[in-house]
Amino acid sequence: MIVPPLRERDREATELMDAPGCDPAALERTYARFRFVNAVVAGWQVTYRRHLRPVLPRDRPATVLDVGCGGGDLARALARWARRDGYRLHVTGTDPDPRAHAWATGRPPVPGVEFVRARSGDLLAQGRRFDVVVSNHLLHHLDDEGFAALLDDSRSLARRRALHSDIARSRWAYALFSAGALPLSPGSFTRRDGLTSIRRSWSRAELHAAAPPGWRVERPWPGRNLLRHDADGA
Repeated sequence: MIVPPLRERDREATELMDAPGCDPAALERTYARFRFVNAVVAGWQVTYRRHLRPVLPRDRPATVLDVGCGGGDLARALARWARRDGYRLHVTGTDPDPRAHAWATGRPPVPGVEFVRARSGDLLAQGRRFDVVVSNHLLHHLDDEGFAALLDDSRSLARRRALHSDIARSRWAYALFSAGALPLSPGSFTRRDGLTSIRRSWSRAELHAAAPPGWRVERPWPGRNLLRHDADGA
């Protein structure tokens, strides 16, 4: 295996699953395997305990928005973890891609989880707000305009905190994922697109430089960036 230098983001690289005409069977297998990939590499249980759970209200139902939710595995996991911890939580997963929305709504329902086909700006225009806004593996998909719009929308939508988790680009992350994802690769885009995602992702220094004032970059899990914004008083 040849590991590319990865000194700079490869903004021109495109993921196979983003193509409108990609193989639908391979796309469905990829959505199905996201749950396993995220459980191993995304570290959301740690992020939930350290950064999300502490700001959830207990005196009323809490609300979370998962932007770019894809197949919805994070939204469902957050609802399960919060219910286990005694919180009344409603999670809204939003994604404009009709294929992702169809997959998410086609899975067995989880109490407290809904999926809507929309962008974050659509919900902002509707006047909706949430206690916490999150995203997973979304930042590296965005161009500069989309990145700025997401952060602007998140600040307005989140009453308490916004948390955007993504890959931190590195050669060791590329090498480990290349080897570790081999069992998940057959019949799906998991390995190929995962490596493309790493090439497109930010280093911690790049993300720190790109983020506007009020946002901080943290490392909640090896190989991860967490871009965090706290509302006033949170």
